[in-house]
Amino acid sequence: MSNKNTPPRWNLDAIYPGLESREYADDIEKYTTAVNKAGRLLDAFSKSPDIDFPAWLSNFIETREEIIYLLRTLNAYSYIIYSTDTTNTAYLNNIARVKKLIQSYDRIELKFSAVLHDNSFKLEDFYRRFPSYAGYRYLLQEKIEETSHQMSAQEENLASDMSRTGGEAWGMLHEQIISNLRDEKGTTFNSLRNDAYSADPALRKSSWKKEIELLSQNRIAFAAALNNLKGETVTLNSRRNYNAAIDRALASNRLSAKTLDALISALNDALPMWRTYFQTKASLLRATNSTQSTDAGTSSQPGLAFYDLFAPLSFPGAENTPDSPLTKEWSFSEARDHVLKEYRSFSEDMYAFAKNAFDNNWIDAEVRQGKVGGAYDEDFPKGHQSRILSNFTGAFSDIITLAHELGHAYHFSCMKGKPASFCDYPMTLAETASTFAETLVKQDMISRVAGTERLRIIDLDLQDASQVLVDILCRYYFEQAVFERREKVELNADDFCSLMKDAQEKTYGSGLNGERHEYMWAVKSHYYSTGLDFYNFPYAFGQLFAAGLFARFKKEGPEFAETYKELLSRTGNTSCEELCKGAGFDITTKDFWNSGIAMYAAEVDLFKSEAEQFLKNSGGF
Repeated sequence: MSNKNTPPRWNLDAIYPGLESREYADDIEKYTTAVNKAGRLLDAFSKSPDIDFPAWLSNFIETREEIIYLLRTLNAYSYIIYSTDTTNTAYLNNIARVKKLIQSYDRIELKFSAVLHDNSFKLEDFYRRFPSYAGYRYLLQEKIEETSHQMSAQEENLASDMSRTGGEAWGMLHEQIISNLRDEKGTTFNSLRNDAYSADPALRKSSWKKEIELLSQNRIAFAAALNNLKGETVTLNSRRNYNAAIDRALASNRLSAKTLDALISALNDALPMWRTYFQTKASLLRATNSTQSTDAGTSSQPGLAFYDLFAPLSFPGAENTPDSPLTKEWSFSEARDHVLKEYRSFSEDMYAFAKNAFDNNWIDAEVRQGKVGGAYDEDFPKGHQSRILSNFTGAFSDIITLAHELGHAYHFSCMKGKPASFCDYPMTLAETASTFAETLVKQDMISRVAGTERLRIIDLDLQDASQVLVDILCRYYFEQAVFERREKVELNADDFCSLMKDAQEKTYGSGLNGERHEYMWAVKSHYYSTGLDFYNFPYAFGQLFAAGLFARFKKEGPEFAETYKELLSRTGNTSCEELCKGAGFDITTKDFWNSGIAMYAAEVDLFKSEAEQFLKNSGGF
């Protein structure tokens, strides 16, 4: 890096010097050798059913760990090099090569699952003779449970083959239609969606109208796709002995129905608080002439227009000083120092980890042609290290992104020394450390700014949180209703619109005015995937889980850092309930979830108070 303020590119030499390197070729060879060994072990067991199962399983797990270690490293590397040079033919070919490696592992796993299921009664003897594998108890039992919800191998293979022209095809139809939608000026559908964040109120409203018009024009195709996708899920769930679609989602997220009920109940109880936030924002937008709605924010319709949910707050006449943290252009060096400061405010361990990531060029932050947008963290079992991609432009939001992705990497670092299979945690826990790190940054900034700046930063935080805790709840209620109806009848576009309107009224309620979005069912891609049923509630879990942990930190102080680190280290081989019980709290009741909601409730109170003061001073009242 020639200039310390220039966004850096990452250094990958510690993983592989390149695709043509000896190190990369050696790991491909080691992987192939390990897969072949696993295949021979499985063949030996099938030929000799009286084989010493505990000894065999010990040998197989050791081989399987090597496969997972190598495959996850190779797969992660194949993606990250492609993501910074998406037109590189060699990188594209390598991704195809790694996909074939994954297929060889999948075949091994299918056979292993069957063996484990059929010999589950021998596991207690295995744990007795090989106590070093006691930590695998949950993971092996989980695999047995998954196998009990599988059809025969022949039926599963047929279902997989048929899905390509069934569920997957319907999902692709939705994706293809959405990606090719254009308005009369040629503006893409995704561009119209992005206009929701525009500072131009007229553009926000017109793009919302065009979006709904485009979706309405394709309502028959969208409804046919969603109806048949959910129909496939209902049929397969029945054959796999799931009572309901939610049961499969709970299992994959290692969560009990009791915990989900407590979470949903807490989210539902908090809805009046969120409606207060929406209504307060609506009044601010009206007072600053920042909405095109004729009645949003009025006494008759106090709620926001749907197209104003993401509207940035602007305050004409208010000074925006050049050094405002929200409006200044941050250098990468300044962003680095800010993140390190925030991490250090929590623990020296988290600070040291982040400093090592910056110092050793784990971050690729430069915006350049051929690089994917957005941001992500990728973890490597090899060397137990991570790499972070972002697109740094100097905005305050980029600092939050850096803190978020480094939080993911810190989570992985807490698992150092554990088997590779222990580093795979469910979606419910995947956003814990990243959201916690974001919270450190946002809460500190809220405490350091005042006036209209404070209103803006609180709005940014509440805007994000409300999408996770209100809109996600809306999606949950919608999908729940869809499955209940789909088990009995076929559904059309009118049905889906009706169910979405019901879900929006149940959640947003008076937080929105009459200008809503009944076609949101046609927008969200996760509805159109047979493998992502109830993709919604894990995000709410993660948001409130992190907020609850932050509340514990504020109560207990620096001593909480060790509890937090220990909790992160155990997220890969136990249920959510057992994990939290070990850290001293019970997530099966609303008390814990309410502790997270309390932080946002305090923000809403502060937002409302600051807004009322602004409106009073500006003559808005």
